[in-house]
Amino acid sequence: MVHRLLLIGRDSADAETIRAALAEVRGWNYSVEWVRQLSAGVERLHTGQIDAVLLDLVLPDGQGRETLEQLWSAAPDVPILILCDQDGESLAMQAVERGAQDYLLKTHLDSCTLRHALRSMIDRKAAAEALFVEKERAEVTLNSIGDAVLSTDIAGHVTYLNVVAESMMGWTRQDAVGRPLTEVFHIIDGETREPVPNPLALAVQENKTVGLTANCVLIRRDGHEVAIEDSAAPIHDRRGRVTGAVIVFHDVSGARAMSLQMSHLARHDVLTDLPNRLLLSDRLAGAIASARRYRRQLAVMFLDVDQFKHINDSLGHEVGDQLLRSVAERLTRCVRNSDTVSRQGGDEFVVVLSEMDQASNAVISAAKILAAVAEPHRIAGYELHITASIGVSVYPDDGPDAETLLRNADLAMYHAKERGRGRYQFFQPDMNVRAVERQSLEHGLRRALNRHEFLLHYQPKMDLESGAMIGAEALIRWRHPDRGLLLPTQFVPIAEDSGLIVPIGQWVLREACRQAQAWHDAGLRPMPVAVNVSAVEFRSPGFLDGVRGILEQTRLESRYLELELTESVLMADRESTVSVLRGLKALGVQLALDDFGTGYSSLSYLNEFPIDALKIDGSFVRGITHDLQGAPIVCAVISMGKSLNQRVIAEGVETAEQLAFLRAQRCGEGQGYYFSRPLVAEQFTKLAPAMSDAVR
Repeated sequence: MVHRLLLIGRDSADAETIRAALAEVRGWNYSVEWVRQLSAGVERLHTGQIDAVLLDLVLPDGQGRETLEQLWSAAPDVPILILCDQDGESLAMQAVERGAQDYLLKTHLDSCTLRHALRSMIDRKAAAEALFVEKERAEVTLNSIGDAVLSTDIAGHVTYLNVVAESMMGWTRQDAVGRPLTEVFHIIDGETREPVPNPLALAVQENKTVGLTANCVLIRRDGHEVAIEDSAAPIHDRRGRVTGAVIVFHDVSGARAMSLQMSHLARHDVLTDLPNRLLLSDRLAGAIASARRYRRQLAVMFLDVDQFKHINDSLGHEVGDQLLRSVAERLTRCVRNSDTVSRQGGDEFVVVLSEMDQASNAVISAAKILAAVAEPHRIAGYELHITASIGVSVYPDDGPDAETLLRNADLAMYHAKERGRGRYQFFQPDMNVRAVERQSLEHGLRRALNRHEFLLHYQPKMDLESGAMIGAEALIRWRHPDRGLLLPTQFVPIAEDSGLIVPIGQWVLREACRQAQAWHDAGLRPMPVAVNVSAVEFRSPGFLDGVRGILEQTRLESRYLELELTESVLMADRESTVSVLRGLKALGVQLALDDFGTGYSSLSYLNEFPIDALKIDGSFVRGITHDLQGAPIVCAVISMGKSLNQRVIAEGVETAEQLAFLRAQRCGEGQGYYFSRPLVAEQFTKLAPAMSDAVR
């Protein structure tokens, strides 16, 4: 490698001496260019490719420090060796102090001295270049990584910040370097808000890598807070002595916020943001422990929204979800901040009333909640009127732990529903016995269809004017293998709650249609058969197609099938209800409104729905002779049916007085024990021909 030297000097003898001296150097090749004037030297340096300059400070066009300044301006990175006489040594020493690499007396320009001076100068320049490149590479690397880097000396003063650290801390490197770390790097515990021990000081003190404490928060220069995490490590010199420390950290605000959100979601219901089962379990366990410690009571209320499934199925899940959020808000407003409202899933909620003085406090809260839930819910253009059923268990009387209290409150809630919904019920020990019985019945129901344990009884329908039998109502019975013959009230509610009512209802419809066609085939006068349809069946997918299929399978003409629907069926969703009812009418099926007057429907709907008959509930018929309100209601329903061109059927006719009243009011049809109890198919077949004579 050839090292290019530029000699700037006025004396040609110096040039010859230098060339001769360097010619004797082995292993290093030098090319010496000589110019006499400073201006020529500056011009040559501008062209580049000069490794070192040998400079005489006394030149025709420049002397002293001015000469040096002009050279540095032209080539600041080229090392300079000063050549001087004995008299100029003081000036040469000043030049070295100002940045020249070294100086040599012209009287000592032998090959050895000159060689060592040049080699040292060029090597130092190369080392400086390498160090600069390495420093630049480190700088670029540190500024390119996503983490912030901060270093200190052994005394704890800041020595370095990368650009990420500057951005996160709000300090520039220029402002931060030299300041105490505690002034620049202010960190606290995000939960306790207390200062966090200095991790860099710990790294120096313990001479090892240390991590930041959990939930560490950096306070920026402007006061803004940033969640951070990472570690600090000591810096060592070549001898292994600690000379400072470096910390690498990064912003985890997003990750920490996501973690908090995930933790919140794991313990809260997504729809209502109420505590879920997991968080309820923790809070209830804590409330029980507190109640035990201070000898106090607490109550667990299990709440279920009545008939919510009908709203959800008819108006859609979006409306149903909004309704549940509305219920959740009202429940929360009804209790104290120390209490807990939790959603268990679906339309079930649990309320924990902690620190009660007496059980009567739960009565007040339950009544308040029922009233709040019953207020109209205005959602998506609908005004929804709902009720809720509440079961209440009290610690310690009804259970020593969370599981028992929840189970008993759930049992009490089911009993509240059985008593008519829209009410609360405290747990009673005998409910466990009834719960076991209910579970046994549900288990038996799941096998009853396959074991052919169901049968139908048929109750005659009579023309009250002529006394002729004009139809029959099919009523299901269950021949339980252990309990004997069970009436619908004993198992139909369980079938509805469990969803078994759909396959059971399909069996009833198919069997009734089959039997009606069998009577026709046997020569009996054709009569329609009436079948009750629950709201669950009516809302089930494919109900209309199922009716059509059964009529085709049994060959029964559709005019001989009458479906009896309750008012709750019609009121769930007017649009979908009208669609299904019109589909049934298109088939030719007759439609009757069962238990008329006991529901909550708007009478204006009667003219819109394609209803063929109104059935007066038996409770009104029984009140004809001993209830002041019974007779007027019956008269009103009969009059209404006539004005709407609908048949009117009186249920529960049991006495001659009731029959006489109905005939006087020109009620068209009736059924009840006065005419006949429900009969099995064989008995009905034998009785049918004689029914007209028996009634007249």
